[in-house]
Amino acid sequence: MDSLTDTPEPVPPAPAIPAAPVKVTRDPEGTRARIMAAATEEFARYGLGGARVDRIAEQAGTNKRMLYYHVGNKEELYLAVLEDAYAHIRETERTLNLDKLAPPEAIARLIGFTWQYFIDHPEFMALLNIENLHRAELLKTSGQVQSMHSPFVQMIADVLARGVKQGVFRAGVDAVQLYISIAGLSYFYLSNVHTLSVIFGRDLLADPAREERLDHMVELVLKSLRP
Repeated sequence: MDSLTDTPEPVPPAPAIPAAPVKVTRDPEGTRARIMAAATEEFARYGLGGARVDRIAEQAGTNKRMLYYHVGNKEELYLAVLEDAYAHIRETERTLNLDKLAPPEAIARLIGFTWQYFIDHPEFMALLNIENLHRAELLKTSGQVQSMHSPFVQMIADVLARGVKQGVFRAGVDAVQLYISIAGLSYFYLSNVHTLSVIFGRDLLADPAREERLDHMVELVLKSLRP
């Protein structure tokens, strides 16, 4: 500088250090699985009207754009959740190997499985409640639900037919009616367990009460099937 009033020459800024490239992990199956898990929890808790896509996306660790890309809009996502819920219980039922058991044992196993599945998956019961409130309007549009239930109904029908042939079951029992009765015995008890506990002065969720209920259901259904 020639004098105190001279302006110093500007120092050029240091060259910017390039940021490390962001590693993008492409995992469409994992992303969809996270979306479905978050959506199942959201719809089971808030219903179709109260559920929020923003919350689902945040819980799944993604954004709405990716959610719409993988699944679709809110109604399509809700239907996908319903279809997945039905698919899961039907797939799990196929592992029961009812065809390997004597007919009474097969029916007892089916009752026990249905009872425990409802206990372990309260979100499934919640989704059933919600869709029935909507008169199954979205479920009617599914192209999968009826087809996934046909093998299950046939599985029960085969057990009944074997029971009739062996002389341990009476003829004329409809497989669909039987399953509705089995599911209803579990569903009503569990969906109303809190009010029933108050009314009858019992803790109907306590282990002894649950065991007693299962034994009662098995006895009731098997007696109804006897010749």
